[in-house]
Amino acid sequence: MSLFSIDELKTLVEQSQAPCVSLFMPTYKAGSEVTQNPIRFKNLMRQAANQLEQYGLRPTEAQDFLKPAMDLDREEFWQQQDQGLAIFLAEGFLQYYSVPLDLNELVVANDRFHLKPLLSLMADDGKFFVLGLSQKQVRFFEGTRYGIREIELEGVPTNLDEALKYDPTAKDGQFRISTSKGGTNNSFQHAGSFHGQGSPDRDEQQKDVLQFLHLVDQGIHKYLHDQHAPLILAGVEPLLPLYQEANDYPYLVNEIIHTENMGVVKAQDLHKAAWNLAEPYYAQHKQQAIEHYHELAGTGKASTDLQEAVSAAYYGRVDQLFVAVGIQQWGNFDPQNNELQVHPQPEPGDEDLLNSAAVQTILNGGTVYAVEPGSVPDAAPLAAIFRY
Repeated sequence: MSLFSIDELKTLVEQSQAPCVSLFMPTYKAGSEVTQNPIRFKNLMRQAANQLEQYGLRPTEAQDFLKPAMDLDREEFWQQQDQGLAIFLAEGFLQYYSVPLDLNELVVANDRFHLKPLLSLMADDGKFFVLGLSQKQVRFFEGTRYGIREIELEGVPTNLDEALKYDPTAKDGQFRISTSKGGTNNSFQHAGSFHGQGSPDRDEQQKDVLQFLHLVDQGIHKYLHDQHAPLILAGVEPLLPLYQEANDYPYLVNEIIHTENMGVVKAQDLHKAAWNLAEPYYAQHKQQAIEHYHELAGTGKASTDLQEAVSAAYYGRVDQLFVAVGIQQWGNFDPQNNELQVHPQPEPGDEDLLNSAAVQTILNGGTVYAVEPGSVPDAAPLAAIFRY
């Protein structure tokens, strides 16, 4: 599965060739129920054709427009599905995602893509990294609560022998030693420093391994730059304290996934164990955000007002946004004049304003919590915490 990332989001947001069709549907992965996938797909394609005709296309134009998506309707395509399917279609543009989300059936044809059903896949709420370490193997993974994928590392030594050949000064003892941030019980570490010829009780093999881990840490820095997600180690227990010394990333989890042979481990086998370590971190952050919202409610620094929240999201004022999935609020917003129109039913040129607020918050560096409607503070469709 390709994880839905902010780069994917930007590509879809920047697609400006209207009309844009967004289609979402639940899918079956196996068994006799797989035959329901193409039936549901064809029904949604008919809805898309009707919406395109309402948009202004003639019936033959609507069919031609939808043909690239219809061409996906093959047996092998339906045999490679997850829990949900999202398709984005515009003139000369087709992108689709098989995702581990039980998506509701939805078709939206308007001037922009509808993205809110997928935002929980790429919001900061749930992202983590796994660094698989052994003296003979280095592997790196990016995951969310829904799935995990391996990242092919560049410029990182893949084993101890390679590292020592790569760095002929491996034994010069110029190491940095990291210390616990806020005490030894803290889940994350930060870097300290040490210079000299190595501590007296560190034998030569430990020196070599530590230097190897320094080179690994330097190599993955470009993948972790500007990230705030937990980094989890997978490997054998003795490597954890050594990597803590080499580590320069402040969100290293102070526990390890015990794995004897990193070379044969499958990504999906790491996912459950990694999420068990990452989930408490995010649960705590979400609860803190909810408490922070209630502290700020009534001060002008937090709001559930639709116009205020949508406007603030476009202008980069929203730091954290809770938004309800599964419901839509149709209308349009003119950022030039700061004018919002809300309609009970979608009208030509409308978009889901909850979707717009969430997308703009993420693009402006804020955090979005895409949650069930009852989980939004004050039982509102959205709730925003402002930067200023």
